[in-house]
Amino acid sequence: MTSRFEQLAVDCLEPRRLAAFWCAVLDYTVHEDRDGDLVEIGPAALAPLDELRRTPVAPQIVFARGHTTKIRKNRLHLDVCPIDSDQAAEVKRVIALGARPIDIGTAKEASWTVLADPEGNEFCVLRSLAAGHFEE
Repeated sequence: MTSRFEQLAVDCLEPRRLAAFWCAVLDYTVHEDRDGDLVEIGPAALAPLDELRRTPVAPQIVFARGHTTKIRKNRLHLDVCPIDSDQAAEVKRVIALGARPIDIGTAKEASWTVLADPEGNEFCVLRSLAAGHFEE
């Protein structure tokens, strides 16, 4: 028996705002919005159930309204890889969308950049997967 990673749930103060940010970063679409208290986003075309049973697919993210602000470093975070630009251009793009650089003590020679989303949740921008930037 196995399970599939289908959703990531994120408690937050402003689900619509965070959903809009992550839709722009990941090119996701809002699939459900329950009065702004719970917003579910994912790839534009959801995988059919038989595909989900056969192979891992891109997970959805659910933003649920919580009533507390983030106070310490996340124990779990997202890593994203640009697919059509270099890492520096992607960092600049997501900062323009509302992310901000943060220092969590990462070594200066690290190959990733640590940012925070609009509610302060850490995430990393990794190497580029664009042609010419990452070879198999």
